[in-house]
Amino acid sequence: MQVMRGWATRYAPWVGLVSILGTMQEALASDYEGSPQVAEFVGEMTRDYGFAGEQLMGVFREAERKQSILDAISKPAERVKQWSEYRPMFITDARIARGVDFWRQHEAVLARAEQEYGVPAQVIVSIIGVETFFGRNTGNFRVIDALSTLGFDYPPRAEFFRKELREFLLLAREEQVDPLTLKGSYAGAMGLPQFMPSSFRAYAVDFDGDGHINIWTNPDDAIGSVASYFKRHGWVAGEPVVSRADVRGDQVDEGLTTGIEPTKTVGELRALGWSSHDALRDDMPVTAFRLEGDNGPEYWMGLKNFYAITRYNRSVMYAMAVHQLSEQLVQARGVK
Repeated sequence: MQVMRGWATRYAPWVGLVSILGTMQEALASDYEGSPQVAEFVGEMTRDYGFAGEQLMGVFREAERKQSILDAISKPAERVKQWSEYRPMFITDARIARGVDFWRQHEAVLARAEQEYGVPAQVIVSIIGVETFFGRNTGNFRVIDALSTLGFDYPPRAEFFRKELREFLLLAREEQVDPLTLKGSYAGAMGLPQFMPSSFRAYAVDFDGDGHINIWTNPDDAIGSVASYFKRHGWVAGEPVVSRADVRGDQVDEGLTTGIEPTKTVGELRALGWSSHDALRDDMPVTAFRLEGDNGPEYWMGLKNFYAITRYNRSVMYAMAVHQLSEQLVQARGVK
């Protein structure tokens, strides 16, 4: 990447604001002023990416360490929910109704995204519905606070969050926005689709062509960005997502996949007592899993598009919730 010595001039709106804020607060102690970790980080950003060191320090003078973020990320994991408990959290009448409204409101943009990327409109709508309830719950933490807190004060994952902090500062510069104003989750996920900064820079798109990518308040860009993400992660247009399986025999559970990757083939599962409800080739790789539903165990084969959904969140139940919500949206849209 070319070092941009003229960054201060080119991005005057951000620099001017940060400079003023830095001057106003210069005499006050901040959470990160004087931190050796922050000084080292600023030095790297200056050396490797052409940021102006003092102006970047102005950002960190304003950044705040949030104990609530450390508490949230450090709290003991909840008991792992069964599918019968997890599914009702996301597939609700309210979410379906709001999803139908969102689909109607943005029908033309969703149709264009489906045409350009091959990702069905209902899947895009479902992701936004599961992630933020269509923009209702996008997070109230400043991203700079979240990523600074986790990057400098949470050793177990400091390296990951410092990388995301670097990506965040780069995207703020590229989009010419004040990094002190952007908000997200306590982990730094942003906007309607809850992209981390690295995903934003890799997959987000300016879908309305206004010269900026805005996934916070611009549904067009959020829609196009979700479609772009799935396309880049292997979504195959027109292909199914999952196939329900019937099972019999005492070798059935030997077919269950360890992890999320599609490491079994349909033929291997068939030999262990699995039979698909759909016509699938024996050489097709699948993720084989069991869910504990309301009426007992459910056995499923996740296909390539299922695996693409798990690239968004590495959880079988998450991917199933997205898929089944998308099906409910199609049904609800068809009868209203």
